[in-house]
Amino acid sequence: MTKNAIVLGAGIVGVSTAIHLQRRGRQVTLIDRKDPGSETSFGNAGLIQREGVAPYGFPQQLGLLLRYALNNRIDAHYHLRTLPSQIAFLARYWWNSDARRHAIITRAYAPLIENSIVEHKDLIEASQAEGLIRKDGWMKIFRTEAKRDGALAEAALWQNEFGVEYDSLTPADIARMEPHMTGDFAGGIHWRDPWSVLDPHALTSAYRRYFESLGGRFVTGDAASLGPFGSGWKIMTAEGPLEAEDAVLALGPWAAVATRRLGYSFPLGVKRGYHMHYATEGNAVLNNWTLDAERGYLLAPMNRGIRLTTGAEFATLDAPKTPVQLDRAEAVARTIFPLGGRLDPEPWMGARPCTPDMMPIIGKAPRHQGLWFAFGHAHHGLTLGPVTGRVLAEVITGETPFIDIAAYSPQRFNP
Repeated sequence: MTKNAIVLGAGIVGVSTAIHLQRRGRQVTLIDRKDPGSETSFGNAGLIQREGVAPYGFPQQLGLLLRYALNNRIDAHYHLRTLPSQIAFLARYWWNSDARRHAIITRAYAPLIENSIVEHKDLIEASQAEGLIRKDGWMKIFRTEAKRDGALAEAALWQNEFGVEYDSLTPADIARMEPHMTGDFAGGIHWRDPWSVLDPHALTSAYRRYFESLGGRFVTGDAASLGPFGSGWKIMTAEGPLEAEDAVLALGPWAAVATRRLGYSFPLGVKRGYHMHYATEGNAVLNNWTLDAERGYLLAPMNRGIRLTTGAEFATLDAPKTPVQLDRAEAVARTIFPLGGRLDPEPWMGARPCTPDMMPIIGKAPRHQGLWFAFGHAHHGLTLGPVTGRVLAEVITGETPFIDIAAYSPQRFNP
């Protein structure tokens, strides 16, 4: 008899997990309050970051921390009134970002990143979404020689240990690659391996259609109604109650609330981020996804226009929008590239779900049968959706997982 499974959360992680379970003979229902890919997966930078073997750490240098405390930067912003409630999470994040501990975490994290391109390639081809993909990497540009040299030294280490490929860029290289960009840049890095996505929401939608072509279905429902039922799980949906042997929680930044109802306590924080699309002036063209590394914003040439994305905002999940980073970033970006008018009626905002050890939570719930977790991917949700979906589906269906996921176990927070 075919076993039923429900996947809660229709972002890139949830949709990918639903595909891999459906492929393995489960009858899967994907459930969300909104259409697939409408939340965090909608607004990312559109990069499948094969180079991103080292997760984003918390600054360690006292001088830099003092500059962040001024709260006037593009790459980070915080809400003062909510900071006390986040101190415990930030303290653990800072502690894990120490150079020695961060190196250990990087080696545990790398297998996910190393398989990100090949697992996306599988789903891109299956969903006939090749037209949404570019395979020419992206670049990071620097304004000072010190920052450039430090980044190049780190890139060399990653190349030696993890096989990451890159080119060192001179100012002349940047001018050649981006003839409409101006600025006194000291050089940069061109990451060769990553792929970029011209419309992240369209990619998730393509994966959703492929999932449905396999016999899976999507229905609207609320994760708050999920509960144990017999030997499995039950949830209310727009089509009535639904029962299944297995339930996967892939709820991104809302996972902490959903798991708390079931008796778990995960130290899940959020880094909120903003984006806006712009036209270009005249015949200006942006050729590459480009990070202005020392200012902390990224410009991406997407189908909807030039997408400008900001760094991290530390605030509660439900706090009102405060897109001050976007305004700061736009002012700087206009000095290096001829952006035209804004194309969106208002700034988009999303929230990245983060753990204090910078690794996702993937695996079986410690105290429930048939309950599985897949969340906490921070800045790499788009990158890691398909690899997470495959490895978790393998575990759920009793296969030998193709990579070891012990380091991502929920038990490290809920023994």
